[in-house]
Amino acid sequence: MKLDSRKLQILQAIINDYIITAEPVGSRTVARKYNLGISSATIRNEMSDLEEMGFLEQPHTSAGRVPSDKAYRLYVDRLMRIRELTDQEAEYVKRTYQEKIMQLEQVIFQTAKVLSDITDYTSIALAPQLNKVTIRHIQLVPVDKDFALLVVVTSSGILKDTLIRIPEGIDSDFLQKVSNILNDHFQGRTFDQIDIKDIAPIREVFARNQKFFNSLVDILTGRLRESQQKEVYLGGTTNIFNFPEYQDILRARSFLNLMEEKDLLYHILSRSNDGGVKVTIGTENPHEELKECSIVTATYSLGDRVLGTIGIIGPTRMEYSKAVSVMDYMGKALSTYLTRLFGE
Repeated sequence: MKLDSRKLQILQAIINDYIITAEPVGSRTVARKYNLGISSATIRNEMSDLEEMGFLEQPHTSAGRVPSDKAYRLYVDRLMRIRELTDQEAEYVKRTYQEKIMQLEQVIFQTAKVLSDITDYTSIALAPQLNKVTIRHIQLVPVDKDFALLVVVTSSGILKDTLIRIPEGIDSDFLQKVSNILNDHFQGRTFDQIDIKDIAPIREVFARNQKFFNSLVDILTGRLRESQQKEVYLGGTTNIFNFPEYQDILRARSFLNLMEEKDLLYHILSRSNDGGVKVTIGTENPHEELKECSIVTATYSLGDRVLGTIGIIGPTRMEYSKAVSVMDYMGKALSTYLTRLFGE
């Protein structure tokens, strides 16, 4: 059975109508609203073929049909027209990134809010990953005679500081010497590129202070890397109640419980880091909790380095043409802002 141009027209009409109304679509509705130049009976026959081909499904309580996940995939890949942002939406994004927000985490949090405001879906945003950014500067700052602060500044402006005990007899001149050595070895590298083998050659500088040396090794090769930001920011969590699919209290509660599973959301977002906009529809999601949802994600970058991912989650009856446009626009706007703010 061939998916010819007439079937594609009918399928597109059904998807467009169902996205708007959330009501199963019958052949009379298609004939009346979409002026395809064919009779209701012909449309009904074509719909039967589309159902047999797996593009339409029939709810038990309705004579109409609804699109399947397979239909939405075809729609996203071949049929939909990207809906550009309105002037008001573009201006809202522009105003957001004109604000002087110096903390990167605040920028990502604000991005999640803007995404949910514009799309009316629930937004998710992954905080920047330390293994994606490079070390710009390392400094050991004396606090008192017993402690120093190991400060690591990265290319994304993220500043990590860790209190470290210093042995008796170590003065500020020695701490500066150690800082210079660490910068010589690790400046321009990512945290993933720091290896204990790289630190071994400078061990001789710490001949009398092996405990201090081991503390530095522990922090630089372990603790900082383990402290990579796995924070997931949410926006518009209750937006889901605006959709008829989630008027059922059990289904709504299941969605809200999912939004509390930060590890799961982190895993979902961290998988979508190949660049560009990615659309995952219903059963394409590997996680059972998301089989009735669609996710649209985009990455954000600092220069040419991908830092993290932003996305929206909604029902499979999502307005994909708007969702894809918004995600593409936001990903690029955020990347431009970060590069201007923190770029080297």
